[in-house]
Amino acid sequence: MPKLKLTKRTVESLKVNEKDYITFDAELPGFGVRIMPSGKRFFLIQYRRHGRTRRVMIGQFGPVTAENARREATRLLGQVRGAGGDPAALRDAERLAVMVKELGQRFLKQHVATRCKPSTQSEYRRSVELFIDPFFGNQRVRSAQPADVAELHGSMAHIPYQANRTLDVLSKMMTLAETWGMRDRHTNPCELIERYPEHNRERFLSGKELQQLGGVLAKAETEQTESRYAVAAFRLLLLTEVACPRSRS
Repeated sequence: MPKLKLTKRTVESLKVNEKDYITFDAELPGFGVRIMPSGKRFFLIQYRRHGRTRRVMIGQFGPVTAENARREATRLLGQVRGAGGDPAALRDAERLAVMVKELGQRFLKQHVATRCKPSTQSEYRRSVELFIDPFFGNQRVRSAQPADVAELHGSMAHIPYQANRTLDVLSKMMTLAETWGMRDRHTNPCELIERYPEHNRERFLSGKELQQLGGVLAKAETEQTESRYAVAAFRLLLLTEVACPRSRS
């Protein structure tokens, strides 16, 4: 494919293939854009250092304009050609130095906030801020070991449900850390930790909660947001519970 000057118009005009490919800029050697099968486009630089081809991602086309990508590429390539720098090595070093607390914040911002419903977001944030951050502190993501995770999990034995949820959250964080280049592949330190047994707990609604639920059912029936059969079924269950309460000991 002939080289083009990478502008908004030319980047948008590049065809999507079954496999990803890279098109390089006609004016700035080493500046390119990767076209993914999904249609997404990512600006990057490519250069050689110590006989190896190195690439550094600049950003996704759209959030990052072609003009800003070219400016950043010029800066990074200038480091390579002028001072003999290695932006990829610097990037890798920065990734390996990331602390667990920093990973937690990125996890909450980039993953939880965009992929989880509000109730789940609250639960994940609780696990990160109340349990994971205080335990790991400024420990590097790369250095977290199964023994560390087992110690955290064991310290929460008195609250087994929360311990297991926190372990699940930490495991997801470590999986994403591998995707984000902060840990080697297949090194999740949570995988071998055994969860605590969980027993279903039976709880009965208080009088105030019964009133609130009754109000919700009445509203759902009036506004027809739920099937009248579903509302009737809930009311039958409530009547059964009130008329025949089970032992609460």
